[in-house]
Amino acid sequence: MPLRRYAMAIEYDGGEFSGWQRLTKHGEPDREGAPTLQGAVEDALGFVAGRPTEVVCAGRTDAGVHASMQVVHFDGPANRDPRGWVLGATSQLPPAICARWCVPVADDFHARFSARARRYRYSILNRPVRPALRRQYLSWERRPLDADAMHRAAQALLGENDFSAFRTVHCQAPHARRELQFISVTRSGDIVDVEVQANAFLHHMVRNIVGSLLPVGRGERPEAWIGQLLAGRDRTVAGPTAPSAGLVFLGPRYPAECGLPAEVTL
Repeated sequence: MPLRRYAMAIEYDGGEFSGWQRLTKHGEPDREGAPTLQGAVEDALGFVAGRPTEVVCAGRTDAGVHASMQVVHFDGPANRDPRGWVLGATSQLPPAICARWCVPVADDFHARFSARARRYRYSILNRPVRPALRRQYLSWERRPLDADAMHRAAQALLGENDFSAFRTVHCQAPHARRELQFISVTRSGDIVDVEVQANAFLHHMVRNIVGSLLPVGRGERPEAWIGQLLAGRDRTVAGPTAPSAGLVFLGPRYPAECGLPAEVTL
């Protein structure tokens, strides 16, 4: 049966998974006690396709990180209706994962390499008492935060820079240069949101940026400190990595010619 390429949007709660990337070879089951999001999605699509199906994602997320709009591509039977892929895959996925939409794309479309930007949101509950509701989607900071100071400090990161100060030692990227296109820190009641968009991200880059903005928000560091960290390129003097629970991948952004829904189009 002829195959064609599809793009699919996936929404997931990453709390019960060991991250996106499958830890075993394609076609092998996930390791016991270490389920992956990629493994679950490939198993579901393989059931619908009636054949082993491999997916490629726009951006791999770590254990405990969530996504409202992960985009993947896969090659499946050309006679399948996109709605059938969405409903069929979701019926086979665990409750923490669902498919949101599926569209046919050109054979050269690549979920990772065709993307021109990626966007994340990190949410912090800023109050004296830890959260009970929505706790799996919130980080917690009991000390008062000055969100305006954090926002002003964060603007020093805009543009194409070497983000060595904000990458994990385990990062496998060949270089640390990234283009940070947008960053904002806003408050709504007790919630402080940090939204970031870049052409690509380093391993733990968003969580390390947040971890360095928190001392600024608490008044322990001046606003100029963030720019100094960027220029110094020394991870050991930057803030700690913020917890994974507050991080949501809002999705990639693609050129209009890719023909994807507006919510992932530049």
